[in-house]
Amino acid sequence: MAGVVIRLRENLRALFYAPFYLAHELDLFARVGVEVGIEESDDPLDTAAQLLAGEVDVCWGGPLRVLRILDEEPGAGLVCFGEVVGRDPFFVVARDDELANLRLGVVSEVVTPWICLAQDLVDRGVDPAEIDIVAGQTMAENLAAFEAGELGGFQSFQPYAERAVRTGDHVVLAAADRGPTAYTCLYSTRERVDQCGRELTGVAEALRWSVAQIYAQPGRASFDAIAPRWFPDLDPELAGAALDRYRMLELYNRTGVLSREGFDRLQRAMLSAGFVHSHTPYDDCVIVL
Repeated sequence: MAGVVIRLRENLRALFYAPFYLAHELDLFARVGVEVGIEESDDPLDTAAQLLAGEVDVCWGGPLRVLRILDEEPGAGLVCFGEVVGRDPFFVVARDDELANLRLGVVSEVVTPWICLAQDLVDRGVDPAEIDIVAGQTMAENLAAFEAGELGGFQSFQPYAERAVRTGDHVVLAAADRGPTAYTCLYSTRERVDQCGRELTGVAEALRWSVAQIYAQPGRASFDAIAPRWFPDLDPELAGAALDRYRMLELYNRTGVLSREGFDRLQRAMLSAGFVHSHTPYDDCVIVL
């Protein structure tokens, strides 16, 4: 399908999505012969609906969203491929190392972080009900409340965690340490994959190259490449250190193949939380392009 422009919908603006932005800035999509237009999303909850409505061709985001839709509508025809973030990018930062009896500000912008953290707590023998959860605030608001002494800890992605660590606080839990967890991939409809398989394969290949580049250079170099368009207001030194922490944690999937282990771990947490009620087999949801 020569001349096809792939409309790729951003999930939300986040530093841990650096490989997507870097692929754009390095013209990696063009190198594989694909024209990609990255469209900003106003709300991560709307991306899948826009995909199903035919407004975009492919989204990046969490398999959690796909599993939720397939749980509610098994015939929706959504499939995941081209994993980029293969581990959980969130942290719990606190002033001491205790998780129990902690007044904790949790992420409100999206649901995946708390669903996965609740399972982590259970796996560590901590009852989530024992923790004084503060919900409904943004990560920026939770950081401010933590700095003001109103919270004992907070959950966030980068660079909020890095900012707190620089003032002497502790990463109590790096969620990436739990191991592979299906976190961010490409997803589309089976119909669109059939129509644009070559182009979508090219998108996935370009993202593998981008992940390789993330690992091949310091975080500051990657950030400097993406900052002007995507993160003009972030402190470069802080953002570079944040990306280095992600590199150290092996956050990004070098192969692009969404693993069965990571898929099963995410789905187990979703079932445990009651976010989905039925099990979706891996082979019904994940394809390799």
